[in-house]
Amino acid sequence: MRVLVMCLLAVLCCQKSWAADHLVLITLDGLRWQELFRGYEDALLESEDFTKRPEDLKVMFDGESTEQKREKLMPFMWQTVAKQGVLIGNQDKQSSMLLTNTWWFSYPGYNEILTGKADPSINSNEAVPNKNVTILEWVNQHKDNKSKVAAFTGWDAFPAIINEQRSGVMVNAAFENAQWNKLSDRAKVINELQHSTPSPWHNVRFDAFTYGLAKEYLLAEQPKLMYIALGETDDFAHQEEYDQYIKSAHRSDQFIADLWQTIQTTKGLKGNTNIVIAVDHGRGVTAQTWPHHASAKALKQYFKMEQQPKEGIVGSNAVWLAAIGPDIRALGELTAAQPMYQNQIAATVLSLLGYQFTDYATDIGKPLTTIIEP
Repeated sequence: MRVLVMCLLAVLCCQKSWAADHLVLITLDGLRWQELFRGYEDALLESEDFTKRPEDLKVMFDGESTEQKREKLMPFMWQTVAKQGVLIGNQDKQSSMLLTNTWWFSYPGYNEILTGKADPSINSNEAVPNKNVTILEWVNQHKDNKSKVAAFTGWDAFPAIINEQRSGVMVNAAFENAQWNKLSDRAKVINELQHSTPSPWHNVRFDAFTYGLAKEYLLAEQPKLMYIALGETDDFAHQEEYDQYIKSAHRSDQFIADLWQTIQTTKGLKGNTNIVIAVDHGRGVTAQTWPHHASAKALKQYFKMEQQPKEGIVGSNAVWLAAIGPDIRALGELTAAQPMYQNQIAATVLSLLGYQFTDYATDIGKPLTTIIEP
């Protein structure tokens, strides 16, 4: 009997606490918490400066309450994630997620997400190879994970942010073709379409192409860790096109819904994949500042504004996070919670994959243990 008990204890102690072997990390560039938790903003939708054909958007996304508006804008987040997962960052309900980097724009934000700490030396969006080892690179270095980590991104700076050459991570960015073995017919069509479809931007492709290729790779290779970086929301915001920004947010929600459905109907992924969704930075909170994002020192350094707002563009450091999967607690929309931080995402991802985050680094943000199933 004693031997039997000891054997059972040994099995229990060795059992992994987490159910899922796969994780997909998704970022939506610069999508404000306000749209996620409130729906569209009336003043911006009704502004001739920012919105064309506002009545059409109201038909699509209006509601009698904040809850109805946000659900129409991002139905998967509110019909599925809010019931089966967790949403963090509704400042109207005393829930916040904040940046720890002091720049409040993209490269510093993505570095913070992917490394678990801010790097003050990363102070521009210039595509300089990242000297820091990201969690993508670290997971890829494990001998059992070679070719099991991949990134699909809309912005052409990501090969540098992830340091594709050093890390060995497969990065498909901007207008790059899919090139893995045995391409599906759909991947081949997307390769052609992304080059024959006019883009408003020289260094960012449409999110439909990024997601489409990511989905085909997921089905073909079932990577352990996949990163999908969607970018349209930020680019349309910088162009002061609130209508397109809103539509892009809605499409992003549809992509994530399709990804979840794909996972639930694919052997090897069903019941075996967690999804974490985040943003790299927030945006301004007024009609004058919503298209922009920057800290006070970023404004001074890049815009040479001696009279810049003392606090920078208020709202730029406010972000959010959502998660769903077999290892995510069904907490719904967090309220009255202690502040959480962007530098905690990396450790959370590693924990969900079954790693001790301290094996990666000891000086990063701690995992969000409150959202992980024990």
